[in-house]
Amino acid sequence: MVLVTPQLDGSNYHSWSRAMKRALLSKNKFKFFNGDLPESSHSDNQYEAWEKGNVMVISWITRSITTQIAQNTVYIDNVKELWEVLKERFSKSNHFRVSDLLQEINSIKQGEKSITEYYTDSKTLWEELDALRPLPTCVCKVKCNCNMMKTMSSYRDSERVMCFLKGLGEIYNVVKMQILLT
Repeated sequence: MVLVTPQLDGSNYHSWSRAMKRALLSKNKFKFFNGDLPESSHSDNQYEAWEKGNVMVISWITRSITTQIAQNTVYIDNVKELWEVLKERFSKSNHFRVSDLLQEINSIKQGEKSITEYYTDSKTLWEELDALRPLPTCVCKVKCNCNMMKTMSSYRDSERVMCFLKGLGEIYNVVKMQILLT
């Protein structure tokens, strides 16, 4: 059974891992990854059940990655270890992916797409960027009240509106002129 598509191909680790985590959570199997269900000892009477679940999840993951990547993980027999190997190998490209996303966001155009398709494509890019580069949150014991986070969020939203409008083409020029004239 394939739990998520598209398969992990190396360039889509972050969206793939989020989709895989959701799929495994829905099947109550994510405990194999987060340490809530550690490997049982061979003498434990629960070992067979653990091993069956472990092998099943490895199988699901293996079917959700490309053949080339799967070949490099064939000797990994523990789900937690497999998850960590994939994370270590493919999450390193964050900086490059952030750069690519920023470039895509700033160059996306509506073209022949409907407004709904264009918005969906834009929103998908924004959400991936947010996952890779979330806004920081205050961790102080006494929460600040300077509204900096609200301001940062407002700046981000304004940038997205401008990129979206620019991608609309002629409509952007009309809106820009109206703003300049007011």
